[in-house]
Amino acid sequence: MTESPDPLLDLLHLLDLEQIERDIFRGMSRSSLVPRVFGGQVAAQALVAAGRTVPADRAAHSLHAYFLRAGDPGAPIVYTVDRIRDGRSFTTRRVVAVQHGQPIFHLSASFQSHEEGMEHQAPMPAAPDPETLPTAAEMLPRYADRFSSPGVVDRLIEARAAVDLRYVDTPPFATVGEAREPRSQVWFRTNGKLADDPLLHVCLATYVSDMTLLDSVLLAHGRGGWAVGDVVGASLDHAMWFHRPFRADEWLLYDQESPSASGGRGLGQARIHTADGRLAITVIQEGVVRVPRG
Repeated sequence: MTESPDPLLDLLHLLDLEQIERDIFRGMSRSSLVPRVFGGQVAAQALVAAGRTVPADRAAHSLHAYFLRAGDPGAPIVYTVDRIRDGRSFTTRRVVAVQHGQPIFHLSASFQSHEEGMEHQAPMPAAPDPETLPTAAEMLPRYADRFSSPGVVDRLIEARAAVDLRYVDTPPFATVGEAREPRSQVWFRTNGKLADDPLLHVCLATYVSDMTLLDSVLLAHGRGGWAVGDVVGASLDHAMWFHRPFRADEWLLYDQESPSASGGRGLGQARIHTADGRLAITVIQEGVVRVPRG
């Protein structure tokens, strides 16, 4: 992958998988804050692989995935697509991501041709104008003393350079030791315009969806997160339902909450609305969330 000074272009290159056989694709990785592949990257790449085997007139409407092993960021990931079903209205695909001869991730995705039907949705919650909120580059340095090492702020800013992600409320790493309501909101959009490809917008929303979903679990227990070092964990499974068309290069409100944590696991659930109030996506994820021993 050719390096570029444009972080969004780098991310788009990351999602532009190499096709090495009819239903086999290969992707590379980017560094992350932890010594494993970022889960949102694997999920997005798997959805790209699935989508490339589906007719263009069928849009992704749901995905269900399990994270099986930590991915190695220094090795390619091979995505094998199984064409489970091609029906009159729905298409189903299963994708297995493999590294070093072992599956690290499994995804099932369903696609549907356009259809008119009944309409209703949950209302959009109240939230401030995203343009009034600080960017990551403006906000993160304020909390540099909260992180486990001096370089974390720069790495966080770099990891989110392709996406403009703005916290509505104070993030968990800013209020360590203070238990709060298990709810969190962020606005996000890509830092640049995207092509008019619905699959691309869905894949980029999938990528971002893994960034902050378990924040609400941390808030309930006054924990700062992985970058602070007061919890350890990883995503276990991830599910998304894509209800209505949206653009990932326009503001989306990610309204998140945690209804439960137990057994070393925390559950996050969320709704993503467009700026004009349309419910675009529902997301649910469970992750390992443990307090370090000693």
